[in-house]
Amino acid sequence: MYLQLENFCQTLVNDFDAIPEERKKILETISHYISSKILQHKPVQLNYICTHNSRRSHFGQVWASVAAHYYKVNHFNSFSGGTETTAFNPNAIAALKNIGFNINIVKEGANPVYEVRFDNQQKPVICFSKVYNDAVNPSNEFAAIMTCSDAEENCPFVQGAELRISTTYNDPKAFDNTPQQEEKYLERCRQIALETFYVFSKIKTKALIE
Repeated sequence: MYLQLENFCQTLVNDFDAIPEERKKILETISHYISSKILQHKPVQLNYICTHNSRRSHFGQVWASVAAHYYKVNHFNSFSGGTETTAFNPNAIAALKNIGFNINIVKEGANPVYEVRFDNQQKPVICFSKVYNDAVNPSNEFAAIMTCSDAEENCPFVQGAELRISTTYNDPKAFDNTPQQEEKYLERCRQIALETFYVFSKIKTKALIE
């Protein structure tokens, strides 16, 4: 893992006490789901769902991949999607780059495709805006993690999801084109990173398999 990013991850591990207890209970539901899939010797698939698949859901997808690598959870894949398609937001990309990710465009256009790397020895996370049931996302045996209230309200049923859980976050979009823009995107990015790392830290280690 890139050194800057590894150092950032260590600050997350040291800050779990900052997560409210009620929030931890919600997050541990995801931990239990992951543990159960590992115990069944089945792949773990998490699909982070937001309205536009442009900010929070991509943060979730990326950080889940990093956390799985950090905690050595194998046979894991993270995905993201929205109720409509837009594009991976440049401010969200800037926040990830600021923290230490290496991000490159691999396909240009109105909805570019990006490779998000956290380690040169690991496969990149492929990010672009898509609907939650896009062909590249799992159609069954996955957990649907709702990252915004709009998606929670507009997607009352997610076909194929074994678990649907709401971990809504405030939208940093509210601070676009303001003096607080960079600060708020980094704040939301770190919050999602912190809670995702907490989820993976609570997986029962005795369940881990090669």
